[in-house]
Amino acid sequence: MSVEERIARRLGPTVRVGLGAANGIPGEGRFVSFGIAGALRPGLEVGTVIDATRVVDEKGEVLWEGAPLGIEAGQTGTILGGSRIIDDPLGRARLHESSGADAVDMESGPLARAGRLAGCIRAISDTPGRELAGLAEGARSNGDVDYLGLARGFLRSPRATARAARDVRRALKSLEGVA
Repeated sequence: MSVEERIARRLGPTVRVGLGAANGIPGEGRFVSFGIAGALRPGLEVGTVIDATRVVDEKGEVLWEGAPLGIEAGQTGTILGGSRIIDDPLGRARLHESSGADAVDMESGPLARAGRLAGCIRAISDTPGRELAGLAEGARSNGDVDYLGLARGFLRSPRATARAARDVRRALKSLEGVA
């Protein structure tokens, strides 16, 4: 997302690949997947930073494995490279069971499959008990904000969407701390 990209720029050159790498993967170089993720298992609080040592697919097959990047405020974990936003508690529980992953994002998997992943830093923005609600409708595949979708999501579920927005801000603050 564009907001993640702005934070990542503090660390050096960045490339926004978009949700599920909709913008494509650059032709050369290795990359750190940096941004927010949804927790798949209970106990990961909003704002927790994961310094991944593994990225897996939905069956738990390893797509990438490596040493953590050494983020002081982070904890090691496994990221599921998902193909869609997972926002229901039962779906998250099933994915945690099938993959063993701690959290899910949509960018780390494509980078790992392309052999371009050097590491993965993700801050938890939502948990099985604290969903994205209407925020899930506010993301364009290229990483821009879909303001009309966000407005529809907010009108459909105002309280949950407002709470989710606060949670995402908390996760982004954690990423700023890393940067």
